[in-house]
Amino acid sequence: MIYQTPAGARDLLPLEVEQKRWINDCLQHIFQKFGYQRIVTSTLEWLDTLTAGGAIQPSKVIQLRNNGESSLGLRPELTASIARAAVTRMAGNTYPQRLCYRANVFRNPSGGHHGRQLEFYQAGVELLFAGGVLADAEIILLLSDCLRGLGISDWSILIGEAGLTRSLLSAFPESIRTEVRNCIANLDRIALESLELNAELKTSALMLFDLRGKPEDVLHRISALNLDDDARVTVNNLKSLIKLLNSSAAKPLPLTLDLSLLQTFDYYTGIVFKAVSFQDSQSYILAEGGRYDQLLGLYDPQGKSSPGIGFSMSIEDLHSCLLSTTKLPQQAPKSDCLVIPTTTEVEAIALRVARQLRSEDDSARIEIDLGERSEAAIKQYANTCRIKQLVWIEADGSSRIENLE
Repeated sequence: MIYQTPAGARDLLPLEVEQKRWINDCLQHIFQKFGYQRIVTSTLEWLDTLTAGGAIQPSKVIQLRNNGESSLGLRPELTASIARAAVTRMAGNTYPQRLCYRANVFRNPSGGHHGRQLEFYQAGVELLFAGGVLADAEIILLLSDCLRGLGISDWSILIGEAGLTRSLLSAFPESIRTEVRNCIANLDRIALESLELNAELKTSALMLFDLRGKPEDVLHRISALNLDDDARVTVNNLKSLIKLLNSSAAKPLPLTLDLSLLQTFDYYTGIVFKAVSFQDSQSYILAEGGRYDQLLGLYDPQGKSSPGIGFSMSIEDLHSCLLSTTKLPQQAPKSDCLVIPTTTEVEAIALRVARQLRSEDDSARIEIDLGERSEAAIKQYANTCRIKQLVWIEADGSSRIENLE
């Protein structure tokens, strides 16, 4: 039998680990510059926590049974877990809470997709107990700094508004509203045009489908619609956000306002956004996020709602975008020195020498040769692994340093 990983899972080998470590470290550095502190939540949660009050379908969660009690599951995303931790474990902390993370998540693929990826790697932030346009702007600017800091080319940020989109969808009969929503979310114009709608509703559906483009142009079109008071407040907030971003960014942000933008998880209440990149005739979704002003109330012991906004970045897609550049490490880390005991009697001395070398330089990588190899084989190994220094421990206990070209 040839042992392999389960369908949908994969191993990461040293070079890929090193490259993704570089991406993660770069992101965490930028997160921290904005004042975000790292949090680590449990990989396992109760299913009720993970489904976020019905906003996340249980079918998305890889579930585990707990001896007949309530089901456990592997987290499909981090926001729900961080919201739970913030209102239960960090309730006495000073607000707002700026939290960041790097972690793996697990998602059950839809039926008929055997072999689809199950495990994903993310890094992201959550800004909790803070509402308003300024908090929204901070998150968008943080995301843009992350993309620029990594050296991603040809990216843009699509911004939608979950509440406004829901308001515009409310004009459709409830019996067909979900179908209209799915067509818009999946950018399926053909399916949308084939729905059984009267002429007025079809015109409205296609108008909503096409509400994307330069923010100022889209906002002008929306302002001309027959909106209720809440929707007009939302539109004014969007105008304020776009103005704030344009006036505060170090350079113009590549923004697209897209009112057809709908996220996979249904707990968003305000702005939603995606960072996308187009490279080598392929599109990548680098980040997704939005505002969720009702989620924290699900976990609060008193049911108190509090605002929140955040985003997650896909380490896999960021890695794919950077592979063709020189930004990523091109080789797995090499050891700096190999200590070789030439006889069994000096092995203890070799171990002490290696420990001393490590203590002298915390960043040094020091290996011990484990014996049973000729001098030629040792040097071949050192050359293959790019080790530039050999320390031979001679039979009398003395050290001989050999630098390899």
